[in-house]
Amino acid sequence: MSQSNSLHILLVEDEQNIARNIAEYMEQKGHVFDFAMKGKQGLELALSAHFDVIILDLNLPTMDGLEVCRQIRDKADRHIPVLMLTARDSVDDKVTGFQSGADDYLTKPFSLQELEVRCLALSRRHRLHTSDSLSLGPLVIDRKRQHILREGQRLDVSAMGFKIMTVLAEAYPQVVSRTELSQKLWGDEPTQSDALRSHIYQLRGVLDKPFAYPILKTVFGAGFTLDIQDNE
Repeated sequence: MSQSNSLHILLVEDEQNIARNIAEYMEQKGHVFDFAMKGKQGLELALSAHFDVIILDLNLPTMDGLEVCRQIRDKADRHIPVLMLTARDSVDDKVTGFQSGADDYLTKPFSLQELEVRCLALSRRHRLHTSDSLSLGPLVIDRKRQHILREGQRLDVSAMGFKIMTVLAEAYPQVVSRTELSQKLWGDEPTQSDALRSHIYQLRGVLDKPFAYPILKTVFGAGFTLDIQDNE
């Protein structure tokens, strides 16, 4: 894993077996971990060190995850992405979690691979929203100037092409479905069925054709994603 994809993560989880499994998997992937088993301890760590993502269990001793999240949002001097873990999967529980300031929600039992993907996506989305530019391997997306660079070369992308790349970069490494991409580009306004296909085709001509390998990838039956290779 490249250094740019290595996250500093705070895990607040009182079940030692779960914490150990998460840590072993994520550390093998190159991420750095700090731990807390109690809510108040987790809050103190969250406010005293710099973390890319906090994985926060809902049911904790001394202070539950909802209150920890509320206090992080109230007291932290920056927005720290929070992924909440819980055995509760009702809509009401999820709404309460989001209202407390959680950015994402994962119901136990979950796959460790999905947990990592969500942490990476949360961190990237946060960086994209809080900085003028986002680097993904050979790509630099400059939100302020609405420029895209590949290998330092500015790409002549259209306004719609820039929007498509921004949506895919926010979601990376997850796949964005055609329906979701269309909704983010046009909202609820109806559009021609082949409009998205046309924009994707034009974007590929600028983004991929002049280079050694394609970055914009179609996942059959699922949608679109970016294929980032850091060694370009």
